Amino acid sequence: MKLKTLTIKIQKKLAWVTINRPKKLNALNSETLTDLHHALVSLEEDNKVRVVVLTGAGDTAFVGGADIRELADLTSTAGAALAQQGNQKVFDYIEHYNKPVIAAVNGYALGGGLELAMACHLRVFANTAKVGMPETSLGLIPGYGGTQRLPQLVGRGRAMELLLTGNMIDAQRAYEIGLANMICPPAALKSKVQELAAAIVKNAPQAQQQLLAAVCAGFDPQTEGYAAETEAFGACFGTDNFVQGIQAFLQKRKPKF
Repeated sequence: MKLKTLTIKIQKKLAWVTINRPKKLNALNSETLTDLHHALVSLEEDNKVRVVVLTGAGDTAFVGGADIRELADLTSTAGAALAQQGNQKVFDYIEHYNKPVIAAVNGYALGGGLELAMACHLRVFANTAKVGMPETSLGLIPGYGGTQRLPQLVGRGRAMELLLTGNMIDAQRAYEIGLANMICPPAALKSKVQELAAAIVKNAPQAQQQLLAAVCAGFDPQTEGYAAETEAFGACFGTDNFVQGIQAFLQKRKPKF
């Protein structure tokens, strides 16, 4: 399977899916999301694969966020459609995947990048990683489940702080608040993930499928929250704040809200 924005490597029942746009900090655009969907569908059907790992190419970023230039000209309707499509194809799909998915966070995970990591079942951070949700600095809100999954993982109060301030936190703080399952030096990230995957693979796959489904079912009552997020994300497009935020980002200056 040839994918323009990803590489896939399968070793010992473990599939490494690497987002390969290092010059763009592995930012998510429509093509990347489509490639991720195709890769995930293929690996879900591959009986030789027991665990899937998502990571980013290079040493700088896991996923630096969404591709802002792709968002700049979207209308409210198009923005909501983008979020809905991304959730269905990738983020919700990962959360409800029938195999464990691990995020190997090797660098910056901002905005959509952190949302991608949070959709995974487990997260291993390099201790140099930095994460955050800076959407409000662009006149936006998270559109790929961030307003729902972040409170689930770290609690409502800490989630509100990260979402409202847009501040970045380091890997140690992410571990302390429950956002990272474990942290390690960058050079040890691959081996740490392999060790975790080995501990998973030794157990019964059919039982794990049922376990993943059962855990996800516990959050089904929050489905309305995801729908509300998608609608609110779309409503941000075309606002004065959105125009100012996007222009400031593209012009490499601070926004004036």
